Amino acid sequence: MGWRDRYGLKRLRGPRKAKFDRKANDTDIEALIAFAKSRIGVEFYVEPETFATDTTAVAVARDGEWTRRRVGSPKVIAKVAKDLALPVYDVQITGYPASMRAYNERRKQDNQSL
Repeated sequence: MGWRDRYGLKRLRGPRKAKFDRKANDTDIEALIAFAKSRIGVEFYVEPETFATDTTAVAVARDGEWTRRRVGSPKVIAKVAKDLALPVYDVQITGYPASMRAYNERRKQDNQSL
């Protein structure tokens, strides 16, 4: 793997590309890694590519805080998760964790009370 494809984005992506979205890049993967390393109990949830958006992954911490980034392919985030020894799930099978929904609800209530 060359230095230009540090996370296997080109190699693991395959020929498909969403029509309206930009491609995943190293910055996207590095943001997920930084999030995972700076929080406790992080799990990755892979979201499928759609017509409009590239494959994405949501990193969810134990407290429900989350971030979403493009990953280009489920294989890319699987490799990252393996390197970090973190679990990765297919959101179409597992759904999102309850902690993420609770976090979103807390944020919504905090914003309404301002």
